[in-house]
Amino acid sequence: MDRTVLLESVYPEARFGGYSRVDGTVAFYTRVRALLDPSHVVLDVGCGRGKSEDDPSATRRQLQNLRGDVARVIGIDVDERAEANPKVDEFRRIDALDTWPVDSGSVDVIVSDYVLEHVADPAGYLAEARRVLRPDGMLCARTPNRLGYVALVAQAVPNRLHARVVGAAQAERAEHDVFPTVYKMNRRGALLRQLDAHGFDGEVVRHESEPSYLAFSPLAYRLGALVHRALPGPLKNQLFVFARRRR
Repeated sequence: MDRTVLLESVYPEARFGGYSRVDGTVAFYTRVRALLDPSHVVLDVGCGRGKSEDDPSATRRQLQNLRGDVARVIGIDVDERAEANPKVDEFRRIDALDTWPVDSGSVDVIVSDYVLEHVADPAGYLAEARRVLRPDGMLCARTPNRLGYVALVAQAVPNRLHARVVGAAQAERAEHDVFPTVYKMNRRGALLRQLDAHGFDGEVVRHESEPSYLAFSPLAYRLGALVHRALPGPLKNQLFVFARRRR
């Protein structure tokens, strides 16, 4: 069954705008945009190639593209293919993971979307985030919850097989968009402690959206949607991180 048809069959409101009432992208980027000012410099950490431009929903595409709504969007990534990202004003390649090519105190808002699960050195990541942010600057991140069933399955599958497994579950996901995961920044309590230890005041919000990884089967998708409604907070699949750099 076509993914759009499947989405609309379970979440009929998606017929009006192309997204559901539980859409994680809409929820996350609406909150991010509430923090922005036209004068801001935004740093997209792990910006990728800009695959959100392939999103069939115009609303979701517009929400994720901050370029033109702020003074400047800088994208950094270890992957040289990210240079083609159309959502950034400037791309800078990360050569050393513990040193971002960004001046200290030059950024107002960091956005890091589905990146924390790949970070092997949380202390190094947060130290660089604090360094490049201005006082009171904001860190915004979306990442899987390590206790959610999606992350639990991912942790059980060797990284070398991730592309194959994800491709089977999400046929539209390109192999070059799948990266190794380590899940060292993916529990709410641990994240809050890590943020505090590195000079951030923050909140980590649990969220549950559509069962997109179950779209390979209409039956599994419908059952997944029912399960998602009943999942207790600690088992929800997504974490939204919003943190302010202390002075």
